[in-house]
Amino acid sequence: MSNLFDTIEANLKQADKRIVFPEGYDGRILAAADRLSNAGILTPILLGNAHDIKQKADEAGANISQCELLNPNDAADFDEMVEVFVDRRKGKVTADEAKIILRDENYFGTMLVHMGKADGLVSGAAHSTADTVRPALQIIKTKEGIKKTSGVFIMVRGDEKYVFADCAINMSPDSQDLAEIAVESANTAKLFDVDPRIAMLSFSTKGSAQSEETEKVVGALNLAKEKSASLVIDGEFQFDAAFVPDVAAKKAPDSVLQGDANVFIFPSLEAGNIGYKIAQRLGGFEAVGPILQGLNKPVNDLSRGCSAEDVYNLALITAMQA
Repeated sequence: MSNLFDTIEANLKQADKRIVFPEGYDGRILAAADRLSNAGILTPILLGNAHDIKQKADEAGANISQCELLNPNDAADFDEMVEVFVDRRKGKVTADEAKIILRDENYFGTMLVHMGKADGLVSGAAHSTADTVRPALQIIKTKEGIKKTSGVFIMVRGDEKYVFADCAINMSPDSQDLAEIAVESANTAKLFDVDPRIAMLSFSTKGSAQSEETEKVVGALNLAKEKSASLVIDGEFQFDAAFVPDVAAKKAPDSVLQGDANVFIFPSLEAGNIGYKIAQRLGGFEAVGPILQGLNKPVNDLSRGCSAEDVYNLALITAMQA
């Protein structure tokens, strides 16, 4: 794990990135901001009342002297942000409504990213996933050609690195959704120096069972190939046929994947969520994420049970995405 983040840290020290943290009063955020800023890795932007943030930092023993503190209630360019927000929402909110909405730290922070005043956002230590993702979808929006964002985990154990998706966002993805998730997960894998070899997972391998569920995965495979002909991708696969060469030789001998997949696309959110937690708890893998993909600019969501180390790591990833 240290090798992964050592490389990211070294790259970011040359990049001068700014990451906004809407939860500026949280002790875990402050501890991570201390490390990030004083090591010269990036500049944290902490949202909230400056006096209160400093008081919380003192209580937490965090040195935030190298951080930027910004209060949504008295920001100098608030009127400009309101105007941009109203335009971005295309008549769905009035200026008066926008003034209320943008007092919310997550909306305010997301606007900073949209307007180029920050390079990315990390939230979720004290907010739900919806609180973090909703402003991103309304303001930053998904990339052209992408209908939905998705959440991936980088699973790390020693020198091993794998990508699991979607484990965080889409409950019942259809074939189009799964195809998008596969293509975006390949791009995410490359950020972490993983040469993507993608397996579309199911309870069936190459027609060993047939149902609406397996047909959905086969349809997704074909759509993903249409979207990106260069992908190394195959399915539908049971996990062992995607990951164990001996099993692959028996169940899918003609596949481009010979039991060496490293990007795994789960057919549903429940499968993905269960799968990554089994790997984490029984397999001893570190689960880095969820990393949101498909957005025009990086916004990432913490678990409310996160540690300061989790905040630190996700901030590094967010800055690297930028």
